[in-house]
Amino acid sequence: MASKGGKIISISSVKGGVGKTTMTINLAGIYSLMKKKILIIDLDLYSGGIAACLNLENKKDVFMMIDSLSNNRFTSLDDYIENYNRNIDVICAPKDPRQALKVDSKYLNVIFEMAKKEYDIILVDTNHILDEVNLITMDASFMSLFIITNDIVDLKNMKSIVSIFNDADKKNYLVCLNNSRDTGKDYLSLFDIRNIIKNNVDYTISRNFYIKNIDKYILNGEILTLNKNINKFHSSDINNMKKMAVDLISDEHIEDVKENG
Repeated sequence: MASKGGKIISISSVKGGVGKTTMTINLAGIYSLMKKKILIIDLDLYSGGIAACLNLENKKDVFMMIDSLSNNRFTSLDDYIENYNRNIDVICAPKDPRQALKVDSKYLNVIFEMAKKEYDIILVDTNHILDEVNLITMDASFMSLFIITNDIVDLKNMKSIVSIFNDADKKNYLVCLNNSRDTGKDYLSLFDIRNIIKNNVDYTISRNFYIKNIDKYILNGEILTLNKNINKFHSSDINNMKKMAVDLISDEHIEDVKENG
């Protein structure tokens, strides 16, 4: 069992299809290499893809867990977890999207507190809507990571989020530009993107990280950052993700974020 006080990291976006779920899984792989005990919670309730990407059966999910909590049937966190490897566990999104509406968000903090007692890192994959589930998750997070792309709609939406966070004096978030998602979109320079969102871009994943045969890895339930060939041929981007992974859980880094804005 990990020491108490695991850190919650939420991975979010302001638009669908930016590579958020893939990034969540890649971060899990990096933390696994760091010998951390990781729990992925898929709170993209209507269209969560963690179970599919990791080739898990998804016999247990977050709806079943919250339903048990609300009806006094809950026994143990382990009863609702799917295991990926010795370091990575998953609480899946509802298999039936109709059950997403029945997920009572008031139990999320109960789940988070239980998870923090048993895991070093809790990675929460969210949807791109600033709803109650996302607000509770980000409020509980040690750090939030936003994935953006070189897309004008995406960037305008991110500008709105930055403005909201600034008004709320919320500083514990970082931004990653994922250029590997849409390799043909390079309309705007990094300078332009920073000016549009009125915020720094903390990390960039290059277009070189575009994996042509990524479906093969997904069908096998394989995590890219745990693959030796991917690490060899995409070392620059993997190293960027490793730095990101360290910064997301660093007490010193979050203090710098708070001090420097």
